[in-house]
Amino acid sequence: MAQDMAYQPLVLVDTAKLSRPEWLEYRRKGLGGSDAAAVLNLSPFRTARDLYFDKLGIVTADDQANWVALEVGNLLEPLVARIFEKKTGLKIYQRKCMFQHPHHPWMLADLDYLVTLPDGTTAILEIKTTNYNAKDKWWYNGEEIVPVYYETQGRHYMAVMNLNRVYYCCLYGNNEDEAIIRRIDRDMAYEMELIALEQDFWENNVLAKLPPPYWEDNGDLILESLRRTLGPADKDAPPISLNKAQSARVTRFLELQKEKGQRDADTKAIEAEMNRLKALIVADMGTSCSAVSEDGCTITWNPVRKSGVSKERLERLKAVHPDIYTEYVTISESRRFNIKRPNCVSMPKITTSPLTVSL
Repeated sequence: MAQDMAYQPLVLVDTAKLSRPEWLEYRRKGLGGSDAAAVLNLSPFRTARDLYFDKLGIVTADDQANWVALEVGNLLEPLVARIFEKKTGLKIYQRKCMFQHPHHPWMLADLDYLVTLPDGTTAILEIKTTNYNAKDKWWYNGEEIVPVYYETQGRHYMAVMNLNRVYYCCLYGNNEDEAIIRRIDRDMAYEMELIALEQDFWENNVLAKLPPPYWEDNGDLILESLRRTLGPADKDAPPISLNKAQSARVTRFLELQKEKGQRDADTKAIEAEMNRLKALIVADMGTSCSAVSEDGCTITWNPVRKSGVSKERLERLKAVHPDIYTEYVTISESRRFNIKRPNCVSMPKITTSPLTVSL
């Protein structure tokens, strides 16, 4: 799939004075850089179906549950940009607009910054923030990398802008030495495949209004997607009759569960012995919170104290102060997944993470 490489990006809209709802509506006119990872089944945050629902305005992917992290990222963006300038000596600037690919109008780009290189050419700068524990995602086997979900974003932007380099500056601490700087250069083979996959998603899913299947490998990501889409359980809904293909998943699940059970037998024996030794070590320590072995190992047995409200006190609060109870107490819904063969003992239950619904 050859394309004209002398193109310039179009400007879809000036974003300087757009409200967030207006900006989101323009984003729904195509695919942005942060959408690319979901299309490629590489996003740790959302599925392709989440993206599909967002583009149709059915269920927004604008995650307000993590609004603090989003707000921190927005507030720190100018600071991280200054760190990049200081550490690299490169000049940066902004263009507050949403760009559009002239040959693929569904490809959009809303850039953080542009960079003027010493030879007069232009590159892209993406600003990221993360926490100290997540900084290791910028290395693999000791080699410097760009996390793959950010790489797809940068390659999407290079395609829209017809530029050959993207820089990333990620702040994970509170000083300039705790900033990671990376760069990737254009890869035309990758780009052509990316464009083809994005076009297929846009035309055959979004425009055709056909939700994509759940292809993702991450079961927790799919379950979270289903929680956002389906909402709370309907206890009055009739049982679902699974077809042959769907039933095959049940059969495979049971096969894997049996296989796991066989492997867990040895693991449980080891864990039991470890727990026994742990108890004996704690007994040796008595009331002390720490100990040191002859070979220099430090053992700690520190108390963890958490405040809470007992069930009985909650019931009393509900009875005596129902207004306070209603305002502050939430209900968590956990759905248990269980498969039971006919005429046999049911399999162990699997409990998903709770969905919290305010009263």
